[in-house]
Amino acid sequence: MERCDWVNDDPLYIDYHDNEWGIPEFDDQKLFELILLEGAQAGLSWYTVLKKREHYRVVFDRFNPEKIATYDENKKEELLSDPGIIRNKLKVNAAITNAHAYLKIKAEKGSFSNYIWSFVDGKPIKNNWESISEVPATTEISNQMSKDLKKKGFKFVGPTICYAFMQASGLVDDHIKSCFCHK
Repeated sequence: MERCDWVNDDPLYIDYHDNEWGIPEFDDQKLFELILLEGAQAGLSWYTVLKKREHYRVVFDRFNPEKIATYDENKKEELLSDPGIIRNKLKVNAAITNAHAYLKIKAEKGSFSNYIWSFVDGKPIKNNWESISEVPATTEISNQMSKDLKKKGFKFVGPTICYAFMQASGLVDDHIKSCFCHK
């Protein structure tokens, strides 16, 4: 089976590519998890974050935004001393800040999913790339999403992170043409 060029031979990575990446996600909490993990990835590889994802789920209360929004200094220190996550103070603080911003968006828009999917008019963008080298790092939509998320209080949501989030959550399908996941 041919896959996108970025996939390595780790079964965890293969499973992620085959069963998650590019598949439309509409669940609010799963979208929140993805946007936090994409922010944690900043400056690192997705593979690094993916290997830590299960531990992240445990220490970040299954990415429950209501719980994360209540994290205090003791919880921050606990997280920053945990080698199972990326121990970056700015990224840990951003997770808490983003939980607050997420809850505001959810209250205003009815759901985070409705808000996020509005950037693509509710339906995935389907690309037809021949090779991974054609896939952009940012798009006009990821620029708009980044700007709006920042305006709403999110951190670690630059245009590149937003585009990676769009790929991960299926707002955009960037499986290359030769990949068996390309439909």
